[in-house]
Amino acid sequence: MNIQWDAFLIVAIVTWISALFIVGAYSLGVRMLAVAEDDNRSTTLAKSAAYICFALCGAVVLFGIILIVPALSEKILGI
Repeated sequence: MNIQWDAFLIVAIVTWISALFIVGAYSLGVRMLAVAEDDNRSTTLAKSAAYICFALCGAVVLFGIILIVPALSEKILGI
């Protein structure tokens, strides 16, 4: 049984990038909600940006679940 180190490296890199993206987008969303609570500011733009960040986090997590669960991968992606 041999380990495919190149495949392992690809999975590790994609995992790190995805984790950094999710944490960064969620943090930015929380910050945008905090900015929306400040006085004398337009709350619509900040809240919209926050909700877009949260939606991106959800989309990345959902895509990860689809890739991990074999039944979903076959049904949705045809893999």
